[in-house]
Amino acid sequence: MDPTFKTIVDGELVELPATIATIRAELPADQAEQFDAEVQHAGADRLPMVLAQWALRGTGADEEDQELFRRLEAGEDVGAVEADDDAARGAA
Repeated sequence: MDPTFKTIVDGELVELPATIATIRAELPADQAEQFDAEVQHAGADRLPMVLAQWALRGTGADEEDQELFRRLEAGEDVGAVEADDDAARGAA
């Protein structure tokens, strides 16, 4: 069984392809060429991010992220905590 990425999109757990071959197989032909070019030139440190971005295409995750960023920019409290906050570390 091929490895998968697991993430939440629109409140639902989704599993996405997580190998170069399985991600490429899910893409339309015109996007597969772009994918090949980007993967071939991605530095080793960026390759996991490039694969995740391509796997997430078409899931609605980008739109969901953009909406969250819009809300944050508008100053809305979205329940986020500072990374060094005691709550973020699980301290009581």
